[in-house]
Amino acid sequence: MPEATNTATKHNASNGSDKVFLNMPYDRKFEPLYLAFIAGLSGFGLIPQAVLQIPESERRLDRIFSLIGECKISFHDLSRVQLDSKPPRTPRFNMPFELGLAVAWQSIGDASHRWYVFEAEAHRLQKSLSDLNGTDPKIHSCRPLGVLPEVANALTRSRHRPTVIELEAILGDLNKAAVKIKTELRTKSLFGSRAFEDLVLAAKLIARTHVASLR
Repeated sequence: MPEATNTATKHNASNGSDKVFLNMPYDRKFEPLYLAFIAGLSGFGLIPQAVLQIPESERRLDRIFSLIGECKISFHDLSRVQLDSKPPRTPRFNMPFELGLAVAWQSIGDASHRWYVFEAEAHRLQKSLSDLNGTDPKIHSCRPLGVLPEVANALTRSRHRPTVIELEAILGDLNKAAVKIKTELRTKSLFGSRAFEDLVLAAKLIARTHVASLR
């Protein structure tokens, strides 16, 4: 993938220290966890990035790889490994595939890139992706309030040190903002590019009201 590698290298030359790539399923059932990840990252003064925000004019794989190259950290949620309910019933391979891109980028592009795996169940990663044996996933139990302490555990080296209570307050306010965003955009989904950008901006402003070091 030489073109994608060149693009990622170009983006990585810019300051991506405050950007975090989010790799997760985009569906309504995952929405509470999606909001929790955005709230948690914003509490640490970080800017969530997702393929949702990139123009459709680019090839999807190139867009993903380029975005990973812009970010110093990536979060990968592998909690959806089960078969979906719609025929033909299949597991979702996008999330582990994007995790593989991040692992490769750390090896051949930017050794300082840090990636973290999130899961719903302990020990399941050993079965679903045994190549990662030795990696301890962050277990959130499919609970938004389970996401926040695991985000905090992953970001212990951050210059900001919000408490989990502060992160919960950010999430509470972001949930209210999400309702308003849906109303204003006349949409039922928060997984559109405009909705994502509005959520990230709202979370940034909300975080400043709860975390003193962000003001």
